[in-house]
Amino acid sequence: MNDSTQPIDEQTLLGMSEADYMNSTQRDFFRRRLETERQTILAHIGELKGEIYRYDTSGDDVDKAAHEEELRMLFRQIDRESRLLPKVDDALRRIEMGDYGYCIETGEPIGLRRLLLRPTAERSIDAKQTQEQREPQYRKVK
Repeated sequence: MNDSTQPIDEQTLLGMSEADYMNSTQRDFFRRRLETERQTILAHIGELKGEIYRYDTSGDDVDKAAHEEELRMLFRQIDRESRLLPKVDDALRRIEMGDYGYCIETGEPIGLRRLLLRPTAERSIDAKQTQEQREPQYRKVK
């Protein structure tokens, strides 16, 4: 087993045995990844807010309309990233509680590959598909 103070890379993570699933080395890998993601999100939100505050509102009506549309896009980006922060914080909390990497519905392992793609995942692929089938926006209209 790897010393948790030494970061590992994705290849090493994926090369670990199933018996090592969510050991301290793997939890540390995802903790670092999530903390980095959190800092990146906060920095990007700060940059977007800076763009909003620097916005020039002068110009003719066409310029103002274009500026308003650009501002709406900036606000949407801020909103989207702001909604991701609680998910990152929840994932970090699950790491601390020892629940990270396990489906909140079934208790089954979510899987390293899924967590690498979506470190904030709370459900296994099967549980997520079941959830989506229950939600109206995902159901096919007959």
